[in-house]
Amino acid sequence: MTETQSSAALDAVDAERARLFALLGRLLSHAPDAALLARLKLLPRGPGELGDAYAAISAAAAAATPEALEREFFDLFIGVGRGELLPYASYYLTGFLHERPLADLRGDLMRLGVEKAEGIAEPEDHIAFMCEVLAGLIAGAFAAEPEQANDFFTRHMRPWAGRFFADLEKAEMAVFYRAVGRLGRTVIEIEAAAADLPA
Repeated sequence: MTETQSSAALDAVDAERARLFALLGRLLSHAPDAALLARLKLLPRGPGELGDAYAAISAAAAAATPEALEREFFDLFIGVGRGELLPYASYYLTGFLHERPLADLRGDLMRLGVEKAEGIAEPEDHIAFMCEVLAGLIAGAFAAEPEQANDFFTRHMRPWAGRFFADLEKAEMAVFYRAVGRLGRTVIEIEAAAADLPA
């Protein structure tokens, strides 16, 4: 393989990583609408665990309706008082909201020049926001060095995101979102394994 071919393959891998984290961020920020469900139904089944996770998302999308997913999303993440899951780094790492992990994250986001969009009430350590930031870092959407995506993942997501996705995969209120949990857990495991490879 030539250097150009190797670089193109790496770019394709990074583009897929960015798309995956962007998709997870979208699915965890609000319930999918009919247009997104239609696209998810068409996800191709590929090889390995990631291919199986794509197939599970496709099947779950085919069985879902936007109305049912609005309710499921509410029950899982909002609830009356609170949802079944609290998708925040602070909660997973300390047992409380708005703790040190959020402060550390805000400091790093400031250094990276990444800001939360206006009108977003959720704190920055929400899993959806963190997936979107990682997608942007991988895709080069921010003025940051490429290796900062791996640093961001290792520092802010690896310690807890896998546990969150595993909890989502087995959540009592989850139907469609079980498949989202499976996809997220698989992606975090792959990302962690890649981070452990020698440079």
